[in-house]
Order: sequence, then C-alpha cells, then structure tokens
Amino acid sequence: MATTSPVPRFIRIANVLTTSLLRAGVNLVGFGHHPTYLLTVRGRKSGEPRSTPVSVVERDGKRYLFAPYGVVDWVRNLRAAGTATLTRGRRVEEIRATELPRDEAGRVLKAFIETGNPMGRFFGVTSESTHAEFEHATIGHPVFWLERVAAPSTTKVHRGNPVGA
Repeated sequence: MATTSPVPRFIRIANVLTTSLLRAGVNLVGFGHHPTYLLTVRGRKSGEPRSTPVSVVERDGKRYLFAPYGVVDWVRNLRAAGTATLTRGRRVEEIRATELPRDEAGRVLKAFIETGNPMGRFFGVTSESTHAEFEHATIGHPVFWLERVAAPSTTKVHRGNPVGA
C-alpha cells in the first residue's frame, strides 16, 4: 500500500537539491530570510543518522524549529532523540531540542506568523486567529526550542554527518 507524504512534491525535490548544496558547504537562506541548516538526527527505529534541510528561526535571542508539514519523520525522530546536530557550511553544532507546550508554542507560532513569512500558510492560521486556534495548530505542527549543547566547530563533514559521529 502506497503512503502519501504531507510534504508537497516540489518541496521534496527541492530538499534533495538543498541537501546537496548544504553538504557542499553553500550557506543558504530559506523562506523569510532564515538560515537553512542540515538537521541530522538519529532515526527512532533504525538508529541511523537522518538528515533534512530546515530553516531555524531566531526570535528574542532564542532559536526555534517549526514543523510546517506536520508530524513528519524528522519531527518523530527529534522527539525520540531529543538531540541532533545542525550543519551549515563547515560549522557543526550539537543541539538539544525541546518541544514547547501548546500554550507557549501557540505564542511563538503567532509571533512567527505575524512576521508575514510565506511558510505561515502551511499552519492553517492567520495573524487574525485566536490564541486558542494557534494552540490547536501546534498539535499538528509542533514547535521546538533549540538549545546549543556544544559550541559550533569546523569539523570535517561527510555526507552531512560529522566524521566519527
């Protein structure tokens, strides 16, 4: 039986190109001028490292990761692992990801939507939505707070994963 992905086909194709460029050391900027990183997290079933390009949003000195396409594999893996690496160019940093509770996630999502970022349309809310609607949106579109575990390094990278990791 075939499974469908909530991620549009054009995004899946673009992710292949983006991943290749990030692994080649090209610094990219995603929607809303947020830096694009290669998120590498251990698979919850396989234990193998899995990488996907993501845009990290910085707001009030904190960094957040939004799931515009819902609870996809990288979200499930990050929930299970709790830690991951972010790679941008030759810089690799280890991060701890904490899924925000609905109330806080709703406030952070509202602030993100109010910036006018074009990715906002994937969350099913608008800047006029109520706080309860933003909280409800975060059930299917979790928000993670990213906290640096180790300072960025210029570790040699092989296929998006630090060598020896």
